[in-house]
Amino acid sequence: MPIATVNPANGETLKTYEAMGAEEIERRLQLAEATFRTYRTTGFGERARLMNRAADLLEEDQRDIGRVMTTEMGKPVRQARAEAAKCAKAMRWYAGHAEELLADEDPAHSDVKDSGAARVRVRYRPMGPVLAVMPWNFPLWQVIRFAAPALMAGNVGLLKHASNVPQTALYLEDLFHRAGFTEGCFQTLLVGAGAVEEILRDERVKAATLTGSEPAGRAVASVAGDMVKKTVLELGGSDPYVVMPSADLDRAAQIAVTARVQNNGQSCIAAKRFIVHTDVYDAFAERFTAGMKALKVGDPLEEETDVGPLSSEQGRKDLEELVDDAKRGGAAVLCGGVVPDRPGWYYPPTVLAGITREMRIHREEAFGPVATLYRAGDVDEAVLIANDTPFGLSSNVWTRDDAEVDRFARDLEAGAVYINGMTASHPAFPFGGVKRSGYGRELSGHGIREFCNITTVWHGA
Repeated sequence: MPIATVNPANGETLKTYEAMGAEEIERRLQLAEATFRTYRTTGFGERARLMNRAADLLEEDQRDIGRVMTTEMGKPVRQARAEAAKCAKAMRWYAGHAEELLADEDPAHSDVKDSGAARVRVRYRPMGPVLAVMPWNFPLWQVIRFAAPALMAGNVGLLKHASNVPQTALYLEDLFHRAGFTEGCFQTLLVGAGAVEEILRDERVKAATLTGSEPAGRAVASVAGDMVKKTVLELGGSDPYVVMPSADLDRAAQIAVTARVQNNGQSCIAAKRFIVHTDVYDAFAERFTAGMKALKVGDPLEEETDVGPLSSEQGRKDLEELVDDAKRGGAAVLCGGVVPDRPGWYYPPTVLAGITREMRIHREEAFGPVATLYRAGDVDEAVLIANDTPFGLSSNVWTRDDAEVDRFARDLEAGAVYINGMTASHPAFPFGGVKRSGYGRELSGHGIREFCNITTVWHGA
């Protein structure tokens, strides 16, 4: 795949870039290693000052970088600006909380005495250069939620971004440099996917994090496992959105539309499978389908646009094949389902009903504005359908019954359960999944400790 900005709204190639050669990659690896030796000794106050400055600059650049993201991958420009603002918020959160999250811990006194020590401390020390392999769908946020905690912990970052968002990737390196971080603290590697293995095998790279597809996660995890290096993986999702009879149907249907089509439906944590109790199925389906039909599909640079194009022609083709397979299997198309005759890689908001286990869309992630409806007879069946997926990233449940809340919170196989609301990431809450959605956690204290050497310091009497 070429490293290029191709506008998904019209297919026009705007900028192309040459991949970095072996000599430049080596220079940057040397710089990362050398920078880490000194940066790791900086205090939290200095790191926080730099991180807050980067957040200030990002807010100043919000409109410009928002347009760049929209032009590169097609998200509505309002959502692009909101993404930039969210990144600045996360940067400030880690600037303000990293020191307490990574403070030395003292085990219980009785346990220390039992070990024969006068004192024992647990310290969180940085590991070194961390390779981040990041996707195009949230081209700022996916990177910042790695970079902010990693840099605040004293690590340095090497970014291999998706090849279709090179301008955003270069912007991120420039952002941290303008903020005052030493040049080697955060570097963008303009390389193709084929270069990742050799970089990850380099002894100077101590760990890796990847957000992306399941095949990409398998590839990185395999190499890292061979090299015995720590990894965090956030992969696909096919999140359930369960609606029970006690739910506020109007609100549940309204939020369901946003939950499905956020980021043009290209989000791992977007609700994709809508599992509705039979008592309210028809009423919900009517409201939800009407909401999907009402969305404005158009130029993502226009403020009133709700849904823009998919990021690539191949992405649209993959989505179309899933929908066509479901139609051949007997699925009912309540709205959408036909590629529009217009320039760009658009796909209409689509609702499918009558899904069976034999259809590909039941077990594969639909990465675009396509929702599937399921009917459940009771709580047991709702849980069964929700868990009948290889993924387990997040989940959404709409109910006002406390017993049902406890049941879903206990039994849903997911990294998060959102009650009466849609899944969203926040710097204070751990983010990640189970099953084929990956392992490890980003954000919160759990995320900043993922790339730390948790060190026991034992003092003799």
